[in-house]
Amino acid sequence: MALDGVRALVFDVFGTVVDWRSGVAREAAPFLARHAPGTDPAAFADAWRRRYQPAMEAVRSGQRPFTRLDVLHRENLEAVLPDFGIDPVRVEAAELDELNLAWHRLDPWPDSVAGLTRLKARYIIAPLSNGNIILMTDMAKRAGLPWDCILGAEVARAYKPSPEAYLRTAEVLAMRPEEVCLVAAHNGDLAAARRCGLRTAFVPRPTEHGPGQAKDLSPAEEWDAVAPDFGALAAGLGL
Repeated sequence: MALDGVRALVFDVFGTVVDWRSGVAREAAPFLARHAPGTDPAAFADAWRRRYQPAMEAVRSGQRPFTRLDVLHRENLEAVLPDFGIDPVRVEAAELDELNLAWHRLDPWPDSVAGLTRLKARYIIAPLSNGNIILMTDMAKRAGLPWDCILGAEVARAYKPSPEAYLRTAEVLAMRPEEVCLVAAHNGDLAAARRCGLRTAFVPRPTEHGPGQAKDLSPAEEWDAVAPDFGALAAGLGL
């Protein structure tokens, strides 16, 4: 395993570095117990997440100007509540605002912090996430993620897999695309990064979507590096 010439590792975050499904379900459970007793918090997390890509697509397609993910998540929350028998108008705005912060309080996968710390010894490490800067900052402070810098989507003013998300990140780091490697658990993300000239590393997260996950269990292409977790990635790179 080699990443010759790479100076920075940038990471997809939701699903690759942190377990969004379990975290959102945990945070939503008390809210659901109050407003929709008997609702499965994991099913609620999945439903909320399903609105993620369509909301960003409205920005990518130019239907609306760039809008922070926190705002999109909040809009998606109000839109998904009726699916669970909850009228958002009857819920205090402050309570919805608090629930929306669930995305700021996600737990890292067990190998994430130690693996990132090892990789940091040689490479600049930073998120290349669709998350906004305060979301990424809050998450890093809570979870102990040792980023060298935080590059939220506001920096690129674009959402993956738009090319600008990858190319502007490299530009902000004052690097050529081939000096930057995206680490992700999602083959589609890696394919988009490769088309922009970035190097690629695949680390699968087979429980990201819960039991029965069928996608992104194995590499879809010959990525520059493949490892089962961040620790193994670091070991494969001689760290």
